[in-house]
Amino acid sequence: MRARIYRPARTAMSSGTAKTRKWVLDFTNDTKREIDPLMGWTSSDDTQSQVRLTFGTKQEALDYAEANGIDAVVTEPQSRRANLRPGGYGENFATNRRATWTH
Repeated sequence: MRARIYRPARTAMSSGTAKTRKWVLDFTNDTKREIDPLMGWTSSDDTQSQVRLTFGTKQEALDYAEANGIDAVVTEPQSRRANLRPGGYGENFATNRRATWTH
């Protein structure tokens, strides 16, 4: 069995960091996906690809993979600098605002 260990990135639709702190172990597909001729759904015989395990640290995920004989590949996350403005969102509505409203 092959698996991938990674820390998920934040979604493109949010600026928050929810669900990005835990490490995830996903199994890769061993069989090819097929389209069902009757319904048109995509299916696969491999049920392991539906399994997603979460861990608090990368080391816990690696220990689990080693203990269960799983060939795991670790993908390191790319870190970003936080985009924090000094006044934040509330600065847009401040009563002592000197600049004109731009939008």
